[in-house]
Amino acid sequence: MSDNKLNERQINLLVSIRTGRDYSFGDIRTLISEESKKPPVSPATLRRDLAELVHQGFLIQAGELKGTRYSLNPRGQLHAPLNAHSYCSVDIDSRSGNARFNPMIFSGVGNSLFNTDELDQLTKATHTFLNSGQGGTPAVVKRELERFVIELSWKSSKIEGNTYSLLDTELLLKEGLEAAGKSSEETRMVLNHKKAFDFILENKSPSAQISISLIKDIHRLLVEGLGIQFGIRRRLIGITGSIYRPLDVPTQIEEACDNLLSAVNRQNDPYSRALLLLAGLAYIQPFEDGNKRCSRLSANALLLSFDCAPLSYRSISEVAYREAMLTFYERNTIEPLKALFIEQYVFACHNYLKFA
Repeated sequence: MSDNKLNERQINLLVSIRTGRDYSFGDIRTLISEESKKPPVSPATLRRDLAELVHQGFLIQAGELKGTRYSLNPRGQLHAPLNAHSYCSVDIDSRSGNARFNPMIFSGVGNSLFNTDELDQLTKATHTFLNSGQGGTPAVVKRELERFVIELSWKSSKIEGNTYSLLDTELLLKEGLEAAGKSSEETRMVLNHKKAFDFILENKSPSAQISISLIKDIHRLLVEGLGIQFGIRRRLIGITGSIYRPLDVPTQIEEACDNLLSAVNRQNDPYSRALLLLAGLAYIQPFEDGNKRCSRLSANALLLSFDCAPLSYRSISEVAYREAMLTFYERNTIEPLKALFIEQYVFACHNYLKFA
């Protein structure tokens, strides 16, 4: 993909074009006018915008002259620079997103989701993390692991609506004291995060390959005791606040998981593997519930297998995270989530000592 910036008009044009459809020049001009409720731009300006989007790899152009058609390039769609907050601020029934699972989504993934500058930033952060752990005594390493697990368990649970505070979480995980006024489900959710992360550390794989069996084990530990069925779901589920509806046929869900893991395991760098798993697992929603929790812990399992820093998500905005996920569900662009991933990875590398 090109690193050239798109202007606001070109970005809005990308937002208007839907997955799985092709458009004539006239179709696009009418579509933009209808959605913006403004007079259409001049034909010359629109042609320049379309040519730029084709040049940068966001659109595919087929045919010639009056027979020319335009459609989304799967890889271009994945890297479309959409603003997640602006996209999600549009009323749910007025958004131009995809209501159905896009079977081509993982075919648009190359061998890395990050450009050269982003990889350099992530690699430097990893060096900081690795150097920070040198010379640490067993007691220091133990305390650092304990701190990380508390903060991960608190924030990952909070993202799911859990009302345990950070102090509540610390007292629960260190001293076994349940917070007053909290439900047994909230307490169990926090405890399950620790159990799942302990499992990841005990089963850290030097092969750096992620398997569906490992993901299922992580999910089982995360939802144990919460009345949630284990294994690939066998019924339709919806996502609050989104027009997107995941697959509902078990064989199709399993095939989507296989395609995702194939794309994950062919990535050239650990950060792309972790980010793609983080987004893709939540997108497929293979389980009855607990999918985003499972995606966060599974991505950490991948990072740890490469001796990279895991993410606690301690400083992330829950709203920004939710908007980035919804934008990926409906528009299949990973850019908003990628920005949050980079932010949280750099944060983790500068705030935790290496403990595993």
